[in-house]
Amino acid sequence: MEPSLARYIWTHTRKQQLWIVMIVVLSMIPYFMSFDLPKLIVNGPIQGGGFEQPGATQPFMKLHYDIPFIGDVQFFDGFQLGREATLFALSMVFLLLVVVNGLFKLYINTYKGRLGERMLRRIRFELVDRVLRFPPFYFKRVKSAEVATMVKDEVEPLGGFIGDAFIQPVLLGGQALTAMLFIMVQNFWLGMIAAVIVGIQIILIPRMRRRLIVLSRERQLTARALSGRVGEIVDGIGAVHIHDTSNYERADIAARLGRIFKIRYDLYQWKFMVKFLNNFLAQITPFLFYMIGGYLVIQGRLDVGQLVAVISAYKDLPGPMKELIDWDQARQDVQVKYQQVVEQFTVDGLIPPQIEALTIEDPGRMTNSLSAVSLSMTDDGGAMLLDRVSLQVKPGETLALVSSATGGAEALAEAFARLNRPENGRVVSGTDDLLELPEAVTGRRMSYSSSDVFLFHASLRENLLYGLKHAPLTPVTYDGAAAVQRRWDVDEASRSGNPDFDISSDWIDYASAGATGPQDLFEAVRRVLDAVLLSRDILDLGLRSSVDVTRHTELAGRIVELRAALRSRLEQEGLSGLVVPFEPGAYNKEATIGENLLFGAAAGTELADRALAANPYFASVLRQGGLDRTLYEMGLEIAEQAIELFADLPPDHPFFQQLAFMTPEEIPAYETLLQRLKNRPYEAVSESDRAMIVTLSFAYIEPRHRFGLLTEELMGKIVAARSRFYENLPPELQNAIERYDPAKYIAAATVMDNVLFGRVGNNHPDAPERIRSIVYDILDKLGLYNEVLDVGLDFNVGSGGRRLTGGQRQKLDVARALLKRPDFLIMNRPLSALDQRMQEQVLRNVLEEARRDGHSPAIVWVVTNPSMGMMFDRVAVFDAGQLVEDGTHETLLARNGIFKELLS
Repeated sequence: MEPSLARYIWTHTRKQQLWIVMIVVLSMIPYFMSFDLPKLIVNGPIQGGGFEQPGATQPFMKLHYDIPFIGDVQFFDGFQLGREATLFALSMVFLLLVVVNGLFKLYINTYKGRLGERMLRRIRFELVDRVLRFPPFYFKRVKSAEVATMVKDEVEPLGGFIGDAFIQPVLLGGQALTAMLFIMVQNFWLGMIAAVIVGIQIILIPRMRRRLIVLSRERQLTARALSGRVGEIVDGIGAVHIHDTSNYERADIAARLGRIFKIRYDLYQWKFMVKFLNNFLAQITPFLFYMIGGYLVIQGRLDVGQLVAVISAYKDLPGPMKELIDWDQARQDVQVKYQQVVEQFTVDGLIPPQIEALTIEDPGRMTNSLSAVSLSMTDDGGAMLLDRVSLQVKPGETLALVSSATGGAEALAEAFARLNRPENGRVVSGTDDLLELPEAVTGRRMSYSSSDVFLFHASLRENLLYGLKHAPLTPVTYDGAAAVQRRWDVDEASRSGNPDFDISSDWIDYASAGATGPQDLFEAVRRVLDAVLLSRDILDLGLRSSVDVTRHTELAGRIVELRAALRSRLEQEGLSGLVVPFEPGAYNKEATIGENLLFGAAAGTELADRALAANPYFASVLRQGGLDRTLYEMGLEIAEQAIELFADLPPDHPFFQQLAFMTPEEIPAYETLLQRLKNRPYEAVSESDRAMIVTLSFAYIEPRHRFGLLTEELMGKIVAARSRFYENLPPELQNAIERYDPAKYIAAATVMDNVLFGRVGNNHPDAPERIRSIVYDILDKLGLYNEVLDVGLDFNVGSGGRRLTGGQRQKLDVARALLKRPDFLIMNRPLSALDQRMQEQVLRNVLEEARRDGHSPAIVWVVTNPSMGMMFDRVAVFDAGQLVEDGTHETLLARNGIFKELLS
């Protein structure tokens, strides 16, 4: 990267800088005229200069110039105006100059702001572009939070300065010089006073501000380190809780914040000392002007108009001078920031841009063998991982890599995937060095999966299809306003040095997945999900999700059929008691009191969870039905029994899984609340406390909790209150709840709730599993399995995929690698989170799926158990960084070597 910020700015904005400098120079003309005009107004029409005689006039807008060798040349005689007319005319000119100067400032500030933002966009893109070109091993040494902070925050001040880099000194310097020149023209001695004070400011203030730059740099470095440390805490929060190190982390953060505080406090002290001195020097000059200038007026050596004009001109001098000094500080500050960013983003072994160049065309298959030639690999500490290993993988061959604890098979897999660079030797495809092949070849014709899986904060579908998004393959046609916006986007991207790739284009390489388009891609997706045994997991996620009924119209339209099929199947198997259906005029004993009261699914926050008890309309319905006091007393009873049973248990006790009323963290709050409400009459309890207690009763299910609090009479009152609730439902709550309807899909409920349209009985321990198994079968028979699977693919996996289990993440990563149908499939212990039986089953499925439709990729698999080697054509055994055995599973068993030892 260019080390000099000024040179970087000039290289990319030369034409724009020259244009705006020309505008700035042009703006100095009306700026100078605005200084001279007050003198003309005061000395002329106000004091009567030139209007001594009654009825006297003066020419207005007379244009004449004294041209050398020619003399005075008059271009326009002007208008003859009287004293009052001249006052009004000059005042209007003054107003016109104010407007003109304001318009110049508006144009200049807008132009430089746009210029700065374009350059900021360029810098950020270049930094992210360099991150994408960092050698993979570099990311083991850098914290992601620090890189993100530099891209987001540390270059932010550069955008504000870039527009001012060349324009601001010209503009402010021009304004200051114009004011100084005007003062000097009016009176030499007053001009010299202003020049001396300004000289002191220019020399002294920047020297004092050098300390500020040092402190600012320290503040930036400590803040960046704090950001990286906080990122580490977030990433390692599990380890913090497991090892009880939260207070150690608090101490570490407090110490870092203390250092930052000291730096910032010193910065403020020095900053305001500099500001005080600068303001003092700025204010001493008017004092000298009034004293010396006033004396000169009294002596008759300076007229009042000139003194007023000088003071008016000086009023405009401190502003530009202060801003010019601020600009110089900002210049040094951002140069330091820029140099730090350059240092962080200057990395040895940066991937050349041509390796990652966009390629639309299919690069063709890799038909050559993949070979390690005298390959040596070391880790970051210099320990030898591979020592002069040579190994060839032929196209279509399956190879199992077996390794002892220090074998090195994982390092070889990483070398094949270009994740680590060789210390010596090389990896080649035919005669081509693998590191020199474009990513358009290796990224499309090779796949890699390991136990260390990273998933993006997106849906399952987006993560699964991520390996197919290489280039914008389908151009998008824009019309009307969208076309105008697209042209603007392309133009601004070009001006900012960004690529104009259309993110709205279809980037998915369907052919790579063996599909012709979106219509048959799902079949390929389902096959790989079945292969890695992930379909059922995703189907479960789909059943637990709500759906967009406008998109999944078939599922919504056939929900009644699904419900009927489930009822019929349960009756056939004698399991009718597993599900208690919702009936409009009856109480469902397996549902909560809250569900029976609402008889619907909350579609917003107004009637969801704890907001329900606090809702004024709902509270009024309870009062009308005489349920308010009843449910309050029930809530008190629930709170007392729950606290008596669970208060002394540790928060992680399995009994808390049965506690639906409150969380372990809420128990102390309810204990305090019960003590406060003890022996207090119902009428004296506040609305918020009532709502907190009544909320407990809403989660009560008699067959599950068995406190004996639900009577037939109470159930009847609840059903009656339900009818009153919907009879007078106010307009603002019409969309807050979706009422249960046996003939309708409930969009606010999950798919499983829609299928059940009731609640699973609590008297059958294995009921949920039985129901799920039956629902799977029904979905398959009715042809809705894929529809619900599609719903599950919309599930957001969370940050880093943390909403999935470790095994699910690994399965998804294998499916992503398999979906691409590569020529070389590199698997580096990809399923270590699964048990041995599951790993072997997935392995068989993957080997079979990879060869579907005549496709025959080479598969290199670092196995977790040597016994898995029998499924491969070859087995290569590594020990102490060396290839010690290579052959078929049968031949290695016959040799009585290290493979047989590992197998035993």
